[in-house]
Amino acid sequence: MSVRAGSFEAERFATRDLDGLIDLLRETAQVEILPRFRNLGADDIRTKTGPLDPVTIADEAAEARIATELSKRWPSALIVGEEGCARDASVLGQLAGAELAFVLDPIDGTANFAAGVPLFATMLAVVMRGETVAGLIHDPLGDETILGMRGGGAVLRTADGKETRLSVSRQTDPAQMSGKAGWRYLPAPLGARVASNLAHVAASWDYRCAAYEYRVAICGTADFLLYGRMMPWDHLAGTLLYGEAGGHVARFDGSAYRGEREGGLLCAPDVASWQALHRTLLG
Repeated sequence: MSVRAGSFEAERFATRDLDGLIDLLRETAQVEILPRFRNLGADDIRTKTGPLDPVTIADEAAEARIATELSKRWPSALIVGEEGCARDASVLGQLAGAELAFVLDPIDGTANFAAGVPLFATMLAVVMRGETVAGLIHDPLGDETILGMRGGGAVLRTADGKETRLSVSRQTDPAQMSGKAGWRYLPAPLGARVASNLAHVAASWDYRCAAYEYRVAICGTADFLLYGRMMPWDHLAGTLLYGEAGGHVARFDGSAYRGEREGGLLCAPDVASWQALHRTLLG
């Protein structure tokens, strides 16, 4: 593996463990996710908090499989899965103090998956004592994974084992930048201001899938990401990987993101472009 070991030392998780995690995500995709894609019945889809928050039997089966295998390998680790937290939200409160935790979104982009749209992925972050130390974004349809360890860079690994080191965009002029602007979940006055200010960037879009939005940004084909909805399974892996690909990530107040569920999130190629985008979109 060409991902270099980072500066941290982990007694219970190491760079070599990434290979096993990739295998687990690939196997889960083949067994639980892909056989159900475009093959769901009406009873296989339901909503959680509302019509914009669907869950399918594939989400639940994939999370159960991954959580079971993680617990076999790391019995004392905390598993923070999106579907598990929907049943017991108190698990989220344990994340910051956990010695070792895995934060999992089994199918990010569930609305796309349920509609037969091929934009969905699995996201997995490894967190030690509140710090994200590794991240993976696995594309089941392409059978490839973006992965990285803190301090070791980010790579794209294909099914044949080939790895390509990734770098974020170098575009720094907001007027020439395109990216994701998730203003819908921002407080009303701020959301309206961001929506209006999007006229000052080149383009904005929404894939309904944070995993794919992070993917294009980490690969350098999108210039920025802005989010108002901040669930850790949507962002911990992606922000770690974006930073490892050379980008700058911070909450709207400029503070570092460590899995907080409020405060907004902005990703840009470097500190200067982050500040320029902040003025353009939020000012």
